[in-house]
Amino acid sequence: MSDTLMVGVSGVRGIVGKDLTEEIVARWAAAFGRWAKARRPLVVVGRDARESGPAFERAVTDGLASSGCDVVQLGLVPTPTVQLAVEHHAAGGGIAITASHNPIEWNALKFIGPDGIFLDGADGARVHELAMADGGGRGKAGTVTTDGGAIERHLDAVLELPAVEPEQIRKRKFTVALDAVRGAGGPVMRALLERLGCRVTGINLETDGRFPRPPEPVPENLGELAALVQRSGADVGIAVDPDVDRLAIVDENGTPIGEDYTLAFAVRAVLGGQAGNRTAGQEVPSRSGRTPVRPSVVCNLSTSLVVEDAARECGAEVVRTPVGEVHVARKIIQLRAPVGGEGNGGVMYPALHAGRDAPVAAALLLTLLARSGRRVSDLVGAAPRYTIVKQKVARGTPNVERAMDQVYAALRRRFADAAVDTQDGLRLGWRDRWLHVRPSNTEPIIRLIAEAPTGAAAQDMIDEGRRLCAAS
Repeated sequence: MSDTLMVGVSGVRGIVGKDLTEEIVARWAAAFGRWAKARRPLVVVGRDARESGPAFERAVTDGLASSGCDVVQLGLVPTPTVQLAVEHHAAGGGIAITASHNPIEWNALKFIGPDGIFLDGADGARVHELAMADGGGRGKAGTVTTDGGAIERHLDAVLELPAVEPEQIRKRKFTVALDAVRGAGGPVMRALLERLGCRVTGINLETDGRFPRPPEPVPENLGELAALVQRSGADVGIAVDPDVDRLAIVDENGTPIGEDYTLAFAVRAVLGGQAGNRTAGQEVPSRSGRTPVRPSVVCNLSTSLVVEDAARECGAEVVRTPVGEVHVARKIIQLRAPVGGEGNGGVMYPALHAGRDAPVAAALLLTLLARSGRRVSDLVGAAPRYTIVKQKVARGTPNVERAMDQVYAALRRRFADAAVDTQDGLRLGWRDRWLHVRPSNTEPIIRLIAEAPTGAAAQDMIDEGRRLCAAS
């Protein structure tokens, strides 16, 4: 196997033809199949629109079948649809073939447990161990069937969620500009929006995987969508990533507002209720059963303070986790939190499932706009403003852990007055700003993210972090 294949607890990813070949994909799928078989010998498989997807889908199916697992193929679907289908079929697990926001030359396998949540901890380590071991001879091959109804079930479930108000949305007759980056999201998101009575004007809705721009839905990649919003007079612009678990927003003026607002708006939609009151059932009983406790909003360490502001307005507290969907999901379940997610545009609403879900995010956004009667720019302008700066630094040494320890020590000395969180890399926090430095789980880079009331103040922290990274 390639020594640059990126192996995480939730799966593997790499560059197609270099790190990931059909043989490697089949080997990892067979390992996952042996893990899943102990739970139930049935595995659900879905893929995004990347050009390597069909070949890898065949390789995954062959690997799973060789392990004795039956396979349910979903075809080209969003990753959250795969997660929901695992639960629907009571499967032993699932594999989503997607590199999410990574560049076009990448692909990946994401491993999903029987609860519809990505693997973590001991389970992920066990699959890795099985992939490194000799899998033995080919056993009795499992059967392969298809499920053509998974997307429809997903959208039906979104429209039935307690915090989503389809009739209110339909009355507003929103015009929505949509950019799906030629990933899996074009038909799915269009169908959802049209069922909500929206007029949809779109770009990059084809599902051929030929991304016309960098696929991550960050502001600098949304210029074409911003122009479409202005040209069409849309009420809002939305962009999804290739596997449709993240959503970013462009306001009615054509201004990308940043991915963190997606979760902040979802918090207000779920916890705000009518006329600013909390929706029923949002207070969570304590374990003793006597005194209700404040609901929790769960997000990762790199999520904006706009989410804390939204939670505070709704009487909730924020609990932070390491970066990674699985960490947020597990904490949501542990705390029985009504909503959570990541600052990358990933909304997790456990009334449906504890996974990032762009269709859910879109429905909650439109509910908030319909309920409040306000424009996106009004909602942004009514809250305190912050600026996030995100930069990447190449990993300059194979001994990443030792180098990062030196960086963290230098940062703690430099910013001795900051609150320190070491759950995931190093997060230094103050009342109105923070800096987070960590090695990426998905790319061979170090991520530096800072937030402050001004871009200059955030950039100053980033620059200092980069200087100390270079010196260590």
